[in-house]
Amino acid sequence: MMKKKWAALILTLVLAMTVVLAGCSSKKEPKEALEASAVNAMKMTSYEMKSKVTIKDLQVTSASADNAAASQVMSMLKNAELTIDGVYQNDPQQTEMTLGINLKGDMSMSFNIPMVMTQDKLYVKVPSIPMLPLPEDVVGKFLVLDMKELAEQQGTSFNPDMMNPEKTKKLAGEIMNTLFTEYDGKKYFKDVAVKDANLPDGVDAKQVVQFYVTNDNVKEAADILVNKALPKILDIISKDEYREMLGVNQEDIDDMKKDLNSTDSKDEISKGLNDLKNYLKVNQFEVNTAINKNNFPAYQDAVMNVEMNDPETKDNMKLSLQATSQYSKINEKQTFSIGIPKEADVITMEQLQEKMGATAY
Repeated sequence: MMKKKWAALILTLVLAMTVVLAGCSSKKEPKEALEASAVNAMKMTSYEMKSKVTIKDLQVTSASADNAAASQVMSMLKNAELTIDGVYQNDPQQTEMTLGINLKGDMSMSFNIPMVMTQDKLYVKVPSIPMLPLPEDVVGKFLVLDMKELAEQQGTSFNPDMMNPEKTKKLAGEIMNTLFTEYDGKKYFKDVAVKDANLPDGVDAKQVVQFYVTNDNVKEAADILVNKALPKILDIISKDEYREMLGVNQEDIDDMKKDLNSTDSKDEISKGLNDLKNYLKVNQFEVNTAINKNNFPAYQDAVMNVEMNDPETKDNMKLSLQATSQYSKINEKQTFSIGIPKEADVITMEQLQEKMGATAY
């Protein structure tokens, strides 16, 4: 009798542990997991962000252009880095970020541009740029751009939703869901072992999902994007909340949809997709998304390596780049290091133009 009780107790504990472990480590199908994390990302009300784009290689040759001048530009851009370190919070709405530009090669230079964005204003700190001499009393000031005033000067009205990260995040979420729906889970998504994903320190992922396009399926991927996803994305933008936010007329959207559905347009798109194999080579196109235990997309790493060779114009391009984004302190209280600039540290566009004009003389 006693043995039966112990057996029942042990069996109950084992079952309980199995349920708990399953809840903690359950792993969805790759596409399903990515869809869930995209939806969950819309619930991010605050976070710290670190992003970086590195141009590993860029080569352009053209039969009709000055290749010597192009080579000089390519040399400067090769291994160039663009970084964004920022903090975002929804209430009260405030975003601050520092844009870093690091150019390599013979004309190497580096500079940072701090920025602060509120519901209706954008503050951009004027940097010291070697190739762009600016008045000393301008460098270090924050150029303030009042979106309402700018809109009035252009004869339009300012919609605060245009600078509302929540609305833009919601729009991006709907578009991403549309894209996920159209792409086959077996062909374009797969799991990557967490230990093989080269995640940076501080990223604790329970699953890493990869979206990938190869040279074999790039034509199909482009066809899905243009002929299946794009019409549905236009339907999303047609919604009043997004159309007004983006300042797009319904007539323009209707014209785009009509063009997409016209026989001439369909024939042209079909020919362009069929010609892809003649000028586009995809060496690598992968986007890895690390999903944390709370189902947030905590880290993304995108790698692109493509070659384009036009047999008619003889124009050729090789591009290799990597982009990463890391999110931390999600939905926690944030600390702003820049802060909204004081009036004494702010300069308007009119004041900047006056000082630049005086310098020219």
